[in-house]
Amino acid sequence: MTDLTITLEEDGNKGRYVAPLPGSAEEAEMTYSRISPSRIIVDHTGVPDAFKGMGVGKALALHIISEARTKGFTIVPLCPFLKAQADRNPDWSDVIEGMAAPAAG
Repeated sequence: MTDLTITLEEDGNKGRYVAPLPGSAEEAEMTYSRISPSRIIVDHTGVPDAFKGMGVGKALALHIISEARTKGFTIVPLCPFLKAQADRNPDWSDVIEGMAAPAAG
């Protein structure tokens, strides 16, 4: 989905990355809690049924990985979706806690 805009909403130690879905009042989200200035727990990814299979969840995951690298925080992936994505992407080990670093090749 190339025309997806992802924004950040924060309120204290809680936050979410939100992707309003074009042509719809619905939105996808990835929510988190900040546990320290340099660590967050991602606890939920929600994508409306009408948009499943369009890569919206993956776009949210890629966005939060990029944000973690840019802003210098690490992620504890309690969300099953983000955990599954991290398992498929060993190169995320620099920002996903609990992952082994990829083998040098």
